[in-house]
Amino acid sequence: MMDDIRIQTCAPTDEIAKPLLEALSKALYDITGNDGRHSFNERDVLVSGSIFLIALMGEEAVGCGGFRPISGDVCEIKRMYAKYTGRGIGHVILRELERYAVHYGYKEIWLETRKINQRAVDFYSEHAYLITENYGGYGGSIEAVCFKKAI
Repeated sequence: MMDDIRIQTCAPTDEIAKPLLEALSKALYDITGNDGRHSFNERDVLVSGSIFLIALMGEEAVGCGGFRPISGDVCEIKRMYAKYTGRGIGHVILRELERYAVHYGYKEIWLETRKINQRAVDFYSEHAYLITENYGGYGGSIEAVCFKKAI
């Protein structure tokens, strides 16, 4: 199934990305009671050292994700979403984000999700992300769980 998935760069403001970001916000709200929009600024994944990707199966947009720079050595994954579960979409997006992060010279990838979002917690754990101390705006948040991975 993963062979059917194509990845391309785009902007989160592109028409093809908007329905995915809306679906992600709805899914996050259903799981956590918070849509996560306040922690994402579209401009953050449009600056130098950042990227936003979209996954396609045929002509259908089925997933997205991006990262933004936190420091010269660290980037942060933002707005990871797969429209369908169990098809390898998230795996392919994450693999490409990691590949781009290495290409851009990052040494670590950080991210945050909510503890209650067990599917996301399990996904990142399965991909060798380690729970770390909450950083930035997530510091002190009892709902948040932060991860990092050396690349």
